[in-house]
Amino acid sequence: MSDTYVLVHGAWHTGTLMEPTAEHIRHQGHTVHCPTLKGNRPGDDRSQIGLEDAAQSVCDYLREHDLKNVRLVGHSYGGMIISRVADVMPERIARLVYVNAFVPNPGECLNDMVPPHYKELFDAVAAASNNAVMLPFPIWREAFINDADLALAQSAFDQLNMQPYKTFTDPISLKAPLAALEIGKSYVNCQQDAAMPHSMPWHPRLSERLGLFRLVECQGSHEIWFTDPATIADAVIRAGRD
Repeated sequence: MSDTYVLVHGAWHTGTLMEPTAEHIRHQGHTVHCPTLKGNRPGDDRSQIGLEDAAQSVCDYLREHDLKNVRLVGHSYGGMIISRVADVMPERIARLVYVNAFVPNPGECLNDMVPPHYKELFDAVAAASNNAVMLPFPIWREAFINDADLALAQSAFDQLNMQPYKTFTDPISLKAPLAALEIGKSYVNCQQDAAMPHSMPWHPRLSERLGLFRLVECQGSHEIWFTDPATIADAVIRAGRD
């Protein structure tokens, strides 16, 4: 059976960077869309764009392409986005799939879920960069893409773009906790993901906020999209099936 997937990228990324994974999913007979969020497009004003702007860009994409019965997949920061989209238009979504992604409570921002040293780093970078943030390469290399050699880590890093900091500091608007949402939910946990300290794990610390959910685990880092697109494609399909 052919399903429709919409892959929502994380911070610093674009939809284009999801395409290697999308191609593996398409080879299994599915339809896959990879939009780029507002705030990560060329020419976007990263000093002003916030979380709601980014989420509404996905809502607009679903309407413009008349997408229904969608498996909406969010990676990392993309978890904030898919949570808000599900709040706005649940009728278009068959299942939410969080891939090592943030799962917010109503009124929470992304920075509420990260360790203090990340927030301190981002505050300092944003103050010096017109309210936009970027990861330093050493953190990217060791914590985000720890299963890559240096050449791949560097080439991947070179494809990233500055992130509007308001997308990290704006509180999300949700009518109810995500556990109360009647849409099916899945959580994909890449087991070598060290982007968050293991004392503050993606799973189960954040996944359990979904209430009833399907857990799929696989080998890989936070940036498995670069290092092993075939494996994350398989995990997403297993998470998205009914």
